[in-house]
Amino acid sequence: MSKNAHIREEARAVTARPPAVILCEPQLGENIGTAARAMANFGLVDLRIVNPRDGWPSEKARAAASRADHVIDKVQVFDSVEAAVADLQFVFATTARSREVPKPVRGPDEAARKSVEFGEKGQATGYLFGRERWGLNNEEVALADEIVTLPVDPDFASLNIAQAVLVCAYEWRKTATSGALPFLLSEEEHPPAKKEDVLRFFEHLESALDAATFFRPPERRPHMVRTLRNIFQKAELTDQEVRALRGVVASLEKRETRPRRDRGEPDGD
Repeated sequence: MSKNAHIREEARAVTARPPAVILCEPQLGENIGTAARAMANFGLVDLRIVNPRDGWPSEKARAAASRADHVIDKVQVFDSVEAAVADLQFVFATTARSREVPKPVRGPDEAARKSVEFGEKGQATGYLFGRERWGLNNEEVALADEIVTLPVDPDFASLNIAQAVLVCAYEWRKTATSGALPFLLSEEEHPPAKKEDVLRFFEHLESALDAATFFRPPERRPHMVRTLRNIFQKAELTDQEVRALRGVVASLEKRETRPRRDRGEPDGD
């Protein structure tokens, strides 16, 4: 297995049970679909809808989900929030406004840690999201165990449903996978350049700059050389990059192109 393939497997290795996403009385199928897409991005599949205004199923939702059909196909529709959360063991209510319901308030990162802790034990958790226009009412918030609020600007705190779902789903997956990324640049494919080759590049570049009378006045040459070398050392050049830079310098020197033996080009006289 290649290094990147191994990294992708690590990114997929989620052992915690993913939380459910409950949308309370969503008005537009498009909002349901974009929420489903956000869920699919971060590995959530349990989408529950309470009294969708335009009914269910919804072709607008499926179109907006952008191929997150595995989420749309499993959608469950409920007549009440109570029914939608009945089988869950811990529920977060998402809101950007203070409420008259005394409950612990968490940021999305804290909520994710708690959800993952429950999920690692196989216990069911969920995030409850409110309506597009006014969110959740106090009675609905009262059904939750804790409140989740995002660190938004208090003067512009309103998010659409998909945005709120995306942030919570992102934090959950980041916690569940310990931040594993789906790919990295492979050091096997792009090995660091040998110092010998880097030094040859420096000498080549400095020789070309000498020919172009770049180092002026001459007594400043040692300082300018050190500056140039430090610039390229910070780049942590790969073997391929050093070869490319050597080619750039050669081109600027207006060297005659040499034939490529590996392409079967004939040598010149």
